[in-house]
Amino acid sequence: MKKLMILPALMLGFATPLAAQEYPVVPGDYVSVSMISVDDGHDLEYANHLAGMWRKGQDFAVKQGWITGYEIQSNENKRPGEPDFFLITRFAKFADPAQEDAREKAYNAYMATTAAQMQASSGERAKYRKVMGSMLLRSWKWRN
Repeated sequence: MKKLMILPALMLGFATPLAAQEYPVVPGDYVSVSMISVDDGHDLEYANHLAGMWRKGQDFAVKQGWITGYEIQSNENKRPGEPDFFLITRFAKFADPAQEDAREKAYNAYMATTAAQMQASSGERAKYRKVMGSMLLRSWKWRN
C-alpha cells in the first residue's frame, strides 16, 4: 500500500514547473573567518598591526581582484574560551597553484618582504596573539 501512495507524490513532483523548483538563492562569495584571541594589555599592539601591515596587504589584494572585501569584527560580549576578534576576508573563487605562486611573488614585492620575514613577524605576534581557528563559509545571494 505504501508503494501505491508514493507514486502519486512522485508524479506531482514532475508536474511542478521547473522554475518553481529552482532554489531562491545562488552561491555568492566565499567567506574566510579567522578567530583571534589577544592577551590582556596587547589590544593596541594588535590593532596597530591590523591597521598597518594587515590592512596594507588586504587593500592590495582588493586592488588586484584577489579578494572582494575584508573586515574586522570584535567580540563585544566575549565568554570564556571565545575569540576577541574575527578577521573576515571575502573572495569569489580559489586560485589555482600557478595563480597562488604569482600572487605570493606580487604580494612579497609589494610588501617588500620575504616569506622568512613574514614568518618571523608572525612568530613575534604569537607571543600575545593566538589564532584559535578558522572557518570557510559561503554566502548566498537572492536569485532575483
